[in-house]
Amino acid sequence: MKANWYKYFNQCEGRDKIFKDMADRFMLEYAPKKSKRTQMYYKTTQNHSLPFFGNIKLTSITPKKISEYKAMRYSKGIKPGTYNLERAMFSKMFNIAIREWEWLKENNQRDKWLSEEDEQRLLENIPGWLREIVLLALHTGLRRDELLSLTWDRVSLLQKTIIIQKSKNGRPRTIPLTSVAMGILEEKARIRSVKTNLVFTNTAGRKIGTSWIMKHFIVARENAGLDGFHFHDLRHTFATRLAQKGVDLYTISKLLGHVNITMTQRYAHHCPESLRTGIAVLEKVDYNLTTVRENRNVSNT
Repeated sequence: MKANWYKYFNQCEGRDKIFKDMADRFMLEYAPKKSKRTQMYYKTTQNHSLPFFGNIKLTSITPKKISEYKAMRYSKGIKPGTYNLERAMFSKMFNIAIREWEWLKENNQRDKWLSEEDEQRLLENIPGWLREIVLLALHTGLRRDELLSLTWDRVSLLQKTIIIQKSKNGRPRTIPLTSVAMGILEEKARIRSVKTNLVFTNTAGRKIGTSWIMKHFIVARENAGLDGFHFHDLRHTFATRLAQKGVDLYTISKLLGHVNITMTQRYAHHCPESLRTGIAVLEKVDYNLTTVRENRNVSNT
């Protein structure tokens, strides 16, 4: 499982705080504002999490540690839905520690992405019309406005591409389509309205408003336990997944429409396979090391 809420902070005034400090303050200040039922759920979650995380420093709670906790809870026979509720509470606690108590500092260069598990939960909690847009974002890396402004004259189902004529950097770019993206657009093409050239429209056949899409997206992310995940992070997910598969940064940069590769450098730490491919080129050079050593000895003589 990829990290979301627990990997975006640097050391701050809470660098010496432990998980129990955060949990105690959360129960004292935040929990009482909720219903009795929610408070009971919080208390139950604390009973399971404190023995595991209690004395660990907040800055030491890593994705690996979260995965260990998840494995421990699953070994006890809990259902995924129960764990998702616990995870949502952890997310809320860390967000409050970052934004309200300032115990932790959020990294200014945000680089959040969805694991496959996170994606599934998000898709299960959004209406069908928004699901199409989210999936297309995950499979093309298009910005929100690029998706909402997408017109059919920029879509080629024959060539399996989308052309963004006016990228943020002022230059056009071509996005090849995956089978998932093609499936969405082919289905939209079958039911497209002759009254508009827009790919995505509201019920009135007009462009979907930003506030409308964000209203539904925020509800969906909260129901999925993904507090703090922004729509723009779908674009980060697209780039991160490419990098994890070994796609080089130059190609990712072109697909994202970045002005220069410097903006794409944030994904460099995801590219071990790309580096391995690079160094593997040397394996194709047919050197005979024994001959090389013999030649060196002759030269020295």
